[in-house]
Amino acid sequence: MTDANTIIRRLGALFVESLHIEVPSADTDLFETGILDSLQLVELLVQLEQRFGFKIKIDDIDLDDLRTLEGIAGLVAARTAGAGPPTAQLLSLEVRHGAANQEGDHSGLRTRGTEPRTGEPQLPSRSVR
Repeated sequence: MTDANTIIRRLGALFVESLHIEVPSADTDLFETGILDSLQLVELLVQLEQRFGFKIKIDDIDLDDLRTLEGIAGLVAARTAGAGPPTAQLLSLEVRHGAANQEGDHSGLRTRGTEPRTGEPQLPSRSVR
C-alpha cells in the first residue's frame, strides 16, 4: 500500500463513511477549516487503527501529521510500510502465537482439574437429566 493516491482515496472514503465528512481536497487543513473537531479526531484515530491495522500511541501523535489527507496518508504509509496488508499482520501474529504455545510456553495456563485446592474437598459434579 505504498501508492499515496490510493491511500488518499481510502482516507476520503473513511471520512465519508465513518465521519460523514466530505473533504474538499487532499491538502485542505482539517483543523483550520473546522472540518474536524476533537471528537471526530478520536474517531479518526480509531478508524485508522482498524482499517489500516496499526496502533497509534498517544505519545506518538503529532497533530501536524493529521491536518490534511496528504499528511494522514504519509502517516499511514510510514506505519504500514513493509508490514503487508492487515490480514497478513494478523496471520503473522497467529503463527507466532501458535509457535509459542507449541514450544511449551504455557505460563499462566492451567489444564482442567489442576485448580489449587481450597480447605474443603471438592465433590465431582453430576449432571441431572
